[in-house]
Amino acid sequence: MKDETLVVLEEYNTLAEAQIAKSILGSAGIESMIRNECMSMNFPVATPAQLVVSESDVERARALLRHS
Repeated sequence: MKDETLVVLEEYNTLAEAQIAKSILGSAGIESMIRNECMSMNFPVATPAQLVVSESDVERARALLRHS
């Protein structure tokens, strides 16, 4: 994900949901990361966990998560 524009693909109210989605993407070879990981554990409503992917992977990632 170096030197690429990053896009927030989805926001989750729980870290567990974000981790499951990250795992699905990883299984398909799509790199992703979770922003606000620590804050969302302590303040889930105020700070949702954001699943972030490279701009070039957005469409494929959305399609994968839609069908999961």
